[in-house]
Amino acid sequence: MEISVQDYARECADKGLRGNYDVCRSDFTVEQEYDYTDAEQEVWRILSDRQTKLTKRLAHKSYLDGVEALGLIDRIPDFDEVSQKLRKLTGWELVAVPGLIPAPAFFDHLAERRFPVTNWLRKHEELDYIVEPDMFHDFFGHVPALTQPAFADFMQMYGQKAEGLIELGGGDMIERLYWYTAEFGLMQEAGQVKAFGAGLMSSFSELQFAVESPDAHHVPFDIETVMRTVYEIDKFQRAYFVLPSFSALRDGFEKSDLAAIIARWKDAPVLDPATI
Repeated sequence: MEISVQDYARECADKGLRGNYDVCRSDFTVEQEYDYTDAEQEVWRILSDRQTKLTKRLAHKSYLDGVEALGLIDRIPDFDEVSQKLRKLTGWELVAVPGLIPAPAFFDHLAERRFPVTNWLRKHEELDYIVEPDMFHDFFGHVPALTQPAFADFMQMYGQKAEGLIELGGGDMIERLYWYTAEFGLMQEAGQVKAFGAGLMSSFSELQFAVESPDAHHVPFDIETVMRTVYEIDKFQRAYFVLPSFSALRDGFEKSDLAAIIARWKDAPVLDPATI
């Protein structure tokens, strides 16, 4: 069921979320309002410089190519400037949002090749961990991969199909697919495992663990297994699925009978990620 902007703003205020939802448009977007302070620009540089030292070693080439194409390093990004570059590459653009938005609105944006990015940045004391997704997570984490055509296609298809699959009772299952790919996905590169998921790209500690630690549990990607496997919200993942390529993700999502997978497993016990 869709929720009005006014009702959602009240819910967010009750939860203590920091975004200003009172100025949302009907699609939950806002103006970016590029008026960031020197302190906020410093936080961006610290986060970006620190994380870039890791991503150069641990991120998949496709992510690094996206960073180079868009230029994300030296200052808080102007969403309009980046959108101009992104449209030429894959037809995507960025829209500013005050933080988390309702799932139907999020899916609608993805289906139209619009990626929602939070318009505020964490504080200096939150460099290592933040409860809500902020601009650094949304932008530095997600946006570079959207320069890659196969991944850009997958994200649009996800937005087009997600709500219908949720109506079939597959809400948790379709959420797991997003979590283990767009957020915490790994991918093969020349015989090595590299990272691309936004939750890893924006995390100083988990990126190193997921790619380099002998304790990280790497599992070959299988869409049905992914949709059945629970995930961790506030700790390192107990499994990371490794894609062969973005094309495999796009083609698997497009060609799999997702409705049949949901019908088969929606009422079955979930899989423990440590044991798969």
